[in-house]
Amino acid sequence: MADAPKVDPSNLRSVLATDCGSTTTKAILIEKVDGAWRQTWRGEAPTTVEAPFEDVTRGVLNAAQEIAELSGRALVWEADKDGKGSGGRSGIITPQRSPTEGVDIYISTSSAGGGLQLVVGGVVRSMTAESAQRAALGAGAIVMDAFATNDKRRPHEQIERVRQLRPDMILLAGGIDGGTRKHVVALAEMLAAARPRTRLGGGFNLPIIYAGNQQVADDIREILGPISDLQVVPNVRPVMEHENLGPARDKIHDLFMEHVMAQAPGYSKLMEWSDAPIMPTPGAVGLIMQTIARQRDINVLGVDIGGATTDVFSVFDGTFNRTVSANLGMSYSVSNVLAEAGLSNILRWVPFDIDEKELRNRIGNKMIRPTTIPQTLQELKIEQAIAREALRLAFIQHKEFAVALKGVQQERTIADAFRQVGQQTLVQMMDLDLIVGSGGVLSHAPRRVQSMRMMIDAWAPEGITEMAVDSIFMMPHLGVLSSIHEQAATEVFEKDCLVWLGTCVAPIGPMAPSKPALRVQARLPDGQVVDDRLTQGDLKLYPLTRDDQIELTLTPLQRSLDLGEGPGKVRISKVRGGVVGLVIDLRGRPIVLPQDPVQRVPLLQRWVSAVGEYGEGGHSRWAGEVS
Repeated sequence: MADAPKVDPSNLRSVLATDCGSTTTKAILIEKVDGAWRQTWRGEAPTTVEAPFEDVTRGVLNAAQEIAELSGRALVWEADKDGKGSGGRSGIITPQRSPTEGVDIYISTSSAGGGLQLVVGGVVRSMTAESAQRAALGAGAIVMDAFATNDKRRPHEQIERVRQLRPDMILLAGGIDGGTRKHVVALAEMLAAARPRTRLGGGFNLPIIYAGNQQVADDIREILGPISDLQVVPNVRPVMEHENLGPARDKIHDLFMEHVMAQAPGYSKLMEWSDAPIMPTPGAVGLIMQTIARQRDINVLGVDIGGATTDVFSVFDGTFNRTVSANLGMSYSVSNVLAEAGLSNILRWVPFDIDEKELRNRIGNKMIRPTTIPQTLQELKIEQAIAREALRLAFIQHKEFAVALKGVQQERTIADAFRQVGQQTLVQMMDLDLIVGSGGVLSHAPRRVQSMRMMIDAWAPEGITEMAVDSIFMMPHLGVLSSIHEQAATEVFEKDCLVWLGTCVAPIGPMAPSKPALRVQARLPDGQVVDDRLTQGDLKLYPLTRDDQIELTLTPLQRSLDLGEGPGKVRISKVRGGVVGLVIDLRGRPIVLPQDPVQRVPLLQRWVSAVGEYGEGGHSRWAGEVS
């Protein structure tokens, strides 16, 4: 593995990037075409980290070979006849030798083998332990558990739990610099008593990163040094008012490469091939999110909904947060969604009458056969109803985690007495500029309008918000590319990665029913003049492409309505559409549905028809069918 690319970024012409997932290895070819960076070819193959292959590079080579066959470009070099390569294929051809042979650099991300699994610890759960969690999640880890002196578990229970978990590494924080000593030492002694072992085994000690009170570092070395591979880095919370997460994140990544990846089958070869450090997949997704937010100076919210977990990413005013909802997914964890959301919350999004017992059985069948996909329109509607609840629950968890630092003294004014507690979260929907969705249920929905509706219903954006989906789950590849060539990563992200769905306009505030609530005025690209008065509960779709930009005048007809300028204030904005278009949502925030199915089902069907969600009504040609 190289610490830096072998080729000067300014001279790059082609990049091969792979993402080694738990089940599928995805490869893309990125090339400079007519002076602009584009994603040109893609391939995929089953991941081969487990028996009988036990060599992750075989899946990488198979995915690269598919690109080679499609593009006519030789990407894989063959071993000698007597050589012991992976099925005769022994590596990626770098650097590029000609327009039809090789690539300038090869880069990769990975979540194969369960990804990066951490346990974190801190003195106070809501302060230093939470800062340690943010550092771990930002590095792309799954946090298996968080320990603190105030987490109500007795020492022997904590010791037993650490022994059971067998994480890839432990991140221990605690105390500001010069602060508490006794409690930090107590946490270290608990870990020493547990003598934790690594998940992958092997003849090495478990990596432990200490990122707490630096005045206690010598004590920590004495306690944990003999039983672990101890690394001391600067404090994640050096003072109560400030976090310093960068050093801990960097060390997590270094140890991930040195210990975890090195022990996984075939990764030593993969690291030799790669021209940049291999990143954990979620860490790479977070990196491209932060890059886009910084370059465009916008607030971004993203989600990756998978079969077992749902990751939520946000960047608000430059502050990045990531959460992993480890038991909310669309296949392996689908029954957990049912358990957490409740049957009634899933049922409220099903736009037809269905018996509760039948719905429960269908969800159970999905859990038993997690790799199946919907075969009928009814099954698709049920799956998308479940997805709304998985997204909603994951988003709630994210908002609870993405908060201002706790324990910090703040100057208060009389206005603070009237604010809701929930407003302490950094995720303020009225300030949000862009929502990006990825994961099978969003990226591969039969019609793009279904993806847009799922995210609107689950996350209830406010004001004016652009929406997009990752076309082929390309964000991990672009995240690692951004660490080498930021311009190339952002160009491909804008042009090829994102499928722009359109813009959602949603006012907040109470609305009197059956009375005009919002006046919408605009001139569409085809010359049509729009002057509509919408009422409470309306959902309306206007045809508008990504290439079109119109001036939209929004006039509240009820004083309580707020579109971001204040209650009752007119808002004039320039907006773009997408493969779906411009959606005006007057269903209120939060979206409340009748409990009685006699009232609820017709209302859902009205919304479905309004946007042409399943091929009926709306502007069906704008609904964004996926080929």
